[in-house]
Amino acid sequence: MTRLISALWLIATLAAGTAWAQPFPTNEAGVTMGHLHLNSRDVEANRTIFVAMGGAATKAGDFDIVRFPGVNVYLHLRPGAPPPAGGTDGTVVHQVGFAVQNLQDTIARLKTAGVPVEARGGTNQAFVMTADGLRIAIVEDKAQTFPTRHQHVQFFVAESAIPEMQAWYAKLFGAKPGMTGETSIADIPGVNLRFAKTDAPTATTKGRVLDHIGFDVKDLQAFLQKLEAAGIKLDRPYTKNPLTNSALAFIYDPWGTYIELNERPGTP
Repeated sequence: MTRLISALWLIATLAAGTAWAQPFPTNEAGVTMGHLHLNSRDVEANRTIFVAMGGAATKAGDFDIVRFPGVNVYLHLRPGAPPPAGGTDGTVVHQVGFAVQNLQDTIARLKTAGVPVEARGGTNQAFVMTADGLRIAIVEDKAQTFPTRHQHVQFFVAESAIPEMQAWYAKLFGAKPGMTGETSIADIPGVNLRFAKTDAPTATTKGRVLDHIGFDVKDLQAFLQKLEAAGIKLDRPYTKNPLTNSALAFIYDPWGTYIELNERPGTP
């Protein structure tokens, strides 16, 4: 199975080449947002949603990808793999969010594509729930320079864990901590991490529709050494692709978020 996964990754990496969206420049820790990996029951349906939101669809090996400024959305369910065990509800990552310049235009495109939209009157946001349970927030930001961009990943954890989680991403990923209203946040180029409270237990993302989130890292080996020195165990060790000079590794954060770390040539 490990060889099969490595082979599939190699094929996808070779095919992707220029298909990777140019990431935002890394922060002082050498980290920038990379991708969201979906276990898609229906790739075509999910591609339709993300394209209607303003993304650009492409194909890379086994992966259908929709690109946005700040993130690639990978739509994939490996042949023979079980379908996702559930949606984002009940997991540590409650939703992902995108910002658009014109919310009403985006809602109109989604509805034309047959996508149900929950639009909240008098607010600048709307929500989409994919058929396989991915919760997507769409927020209007008329001042942004992109028609559509990736905006946030929202975590759900116990209230007592919020300061610890914010500090963990600040210390290890160089995220800039702060507040938006009463919400604790931490910024990494390409993503605003948001930490919200829940009284319900949460499950890992692995095996759910949003299987993992991915960060691009400038010097992956040095970054992994820092993580291991902090007591973080690698779920998958540093794996080099000599044909593309890229590498990857996997970890969990302490709250169950499955995370892929990628080193790609030319990461700014």
